[in-house]
Amino acid sequence: MNVHDTIARRVRELRDAKGWSLDALAERSKVSRSNISLIERGQSSPTAIVLDKLAMAFGVSLAALFEQTEQATIVEPSAHCSRHEQLQWTDPDSGYVRRNLSPPAWSPLQLVEVQFPPGKQVAYETGLRDADIHQQVWIMEGTMEVSVGNRQWRLEAGDCLAMKLDCPIVFRNTSRKSARYLVALSKPSVNESRSH
Repeated sequence: MNVHDTIARRVRELRDAKGWSLDALAERSKVSRSNISLIERGQSSPTAIVLDKLAMAFGVSLAALFEQTEQATIVEPSAHCSRHEQLQWTDPDSGYVRRNLSPPAWSPLQLVEVQFPPGKQVAYETGLRDADIHQQVWIMEGTMEVSVGNRQWRLEAGDCLAMKLDCPIVFRNTSRKSARYLVALSKPSVNESRSH
């Protein structure tokens, strides 16, 4: 299954779980109904900003839109994920590449690797969600500037920043070299995520 099919299925699953129509999701997310429809059919390459708006409407992290859950009720999800099975996605606006490192089995945390091109930025409107979601960003190569609310940090290789996903967050690479970093996200428990 390709990344667009995975996103399509997850958006439909999350919308169905909420009992929302396309119009209801469009109103809550501020993403057009036609755009959501294309995403759910796997016919659109949504940007990171659009995906974050959808995730915020659902009360989940952006990473939750990349989870592979289709066979969870049929087969026990695997606790292992080899590199060739890790879902990779490229933001069509900034060109940043994210790779889901975590296996399908449920865990209280999720790992994502990001390759961020030079001179680019992504600004998330991140707001309050149904569940508290925390993340840490650990820089492996290069430098990144990260703004969380009204605070800003310049992160270099080896630096780590913790944040809660409840305010606007901006990632920018102002250097001339690509940056690579690891994101570790907390996930709500299965019961907590199903209760919302």
